[in-house]
Amino acid sequence: MREQAMTRASFLAGAAAVGATAMVGTALSGEAAAGTRPAGERTRPGRGLVHRGVMYECEDGESSHTGWHRNRMRSDLRAIKRELHANSVVAFGTGVERLTATATEAAENGLHVWLQPRMADVPERQILDHLAETGRQAERLRRQGARVYLSVGAEFILFVPGIVPGDNAVERVENMMKGNWDPQKAQRKLDRFIGLSAKTARRVFHGKVTYGSAHGDRVDWDLFDLVSVNYYSYFADPRGYVKELSPYRKWRKPVAITECGTCTFDGAPQAGGMGWDIVDYSKPKPEIRGGAKRSEHTQAQYLTQVLNVFEDMNLHAAMVYQFVTPDAPHRRRRRYDLDMASYSLTKAIWKTEDDPTARWHWEPKESFDAVSRHFARAAAREDRSS
Repeated sequence: MREQAMTRASFLAGAAAVGATAMVGTALSGEAAAGTRPAGERTRPGRGLVHRGVMYECEDGESSHTGWHRNRMRSDLRAIKRELHANSVVAFGTGVERLTATATEAAENGLHVWLQPRMADVPERQILDHLAETGRQAERLRRQGARVYLSVGAEFILFVPGIVPGDNAVERVENMMKGNWDPQKAQRKLDRFIGLSAKTARRVFHGKVTYGSAHGDRVDWDLFDLVSVNYYSYFADPRGYVKELSPYRKWRKPVAITECGTCTFDGAPQAGGMGWDIVDYSKPKPEIRGGAKRSEHTQAQYLTQVLNVFEDMNLHAAMVYQFVTPDAPHRRRRRYDLDMASYSLTKAIWKTEDDPTARWHWEPKESFDAVSRHFARAAAREDRSS
């Protein structure tokens, strides 16, 4: 059976077709899942993030030319280290060989590695087996001296069968929107599977373990070493981010932003995790709906703002979603510029209008340069204080 990728891109077209207007992060609870422990002090001395990085996808693409490729991966990781000035990278996706190769290359480039297997719409046993094998490889790397964390997955409520009714993520979103589900029953099932995932990871991996929760998920963080949240909120006043994220500190554990970012058009930050929904996938050739206007500056400005907040809050980590989206190319005609709906720091440039070839490449956006400057300044600050 072919592995199914547990990514946002895997269900964009279908989710748009059912008219989804929000991701499911607050479906089970209207508040952040911060737990009930008393508030504590900072989880690390000093100021600023410990880990600053980017998400790197390890998947089959929509064509043979846009999926994971070993040589491209090596070149990309060098750029992440040398040009983006990141000190961490999240290798996420399916395929233990792809994930391991990416993690190994990242470690050899001196990057801290976060390994996150993601599978969707397959039996629980297959998801857990994939996690276990990824965890074994993560442990092998750890014993060889690599700095590596293991994430058991992300946003299980959407992608793991049986928690919410539906044969795939799109049907689950649709059922949740229509109220065709039992939130309390779903929470019990979610708790059970998160527990199984944590137990599976602990059996094979002896480093730090976490889980990529959606903002608002209720999670028993006693199971994990880090509290992690995929975070796409928008506030005009930066104090809004502080207020929304501060409750996660109540667990007295390091808090990591395991995904953050926005798309590349005016108003994208306000759309949060639904920025991709400006694409009409019902057309023979997907196209941008309405009057959305491309704005690399908007994306760069948003990331600068939230990264400054995360630094000021002394959070443990922040990972930008994501490095490149090969199947959402930048085109000169706004109508077909799918990169506008991309969260990536780079724009994919195809050599032909409609079909990618092996010669496609990426170019940095304004956001790449903004994040690079931020990461470089932070690294220099740390060097001066060490």
